[in-house]
Amino acid sequence: MKVLAFSDLHRDLDQAGELVEQSADADVVIAAGDFASVHKGLEETIGALSSIAAPTILVPGNNETEDALRAACEGWESATVLHGQGTEIDGAHFYGLGAGVPVTPWDWSFDLDEEQAAERLAGCPEDAVLVVHSPPKGHCDQSSAGDHLGSQAILEAIDSKRPRLAVCGHIHESWGAEDEIGPTKVINLGPSGTAIELPL
Repeated sequence: MKVLAFSDLHRDLDQAGELVEQSADADVVIAAGDFASVHKGLEETIGALSSIAAPTILVPGNNETEDALRAACEGWESATVLHGQGTEIDGAHFYGLGAGVPVTPWDWSFDLDEEQAAERLAGCPEDAVLVVHSPPKGHCDQSSAGDHLGSQAILEAIDSKRPRLAVCGHIHESWGAEDEIGPTKVINLGPSGTAIELPL
């Protein structure tokens, strides 16, 4: 299964157009949140992506809410928004959780605390592809100051559920970073588009 995955577009409509072109070869597209910037530009960004015909899994970032993302994706037939839910595509399981985890310092941000995140991750099946906006604590989550800003709940979910792959975004300074937690490969995506071959 050929997967195209990205995160943190933040209203970059030119890059959205590039991703639409890249998606022509993909069996599944994963979009790991932050389509808007501080709740602005969500509809335009989703509109620019909505010509992607491949099945597309989206989770909300901390720059848009779950409800706003679901509303923006309403007319996009191949889109599935996940936030504490899973879906199956061609026999592969995907499970998604959006938002900033742990709670960010910004009062406008769509966030979950660690306890809320742990509750929503409890239903993740083993061997799924985990799509999260926030990275796991200590992996692909380093700020420019060297701080690890990821989520303990996401780390524990990966540790216990052992997904085949975990993709995230959120911490811009770690875009492109890859790591492993046990058998699980973790990738902080960024907006450029990452091609991943997923064995079925």
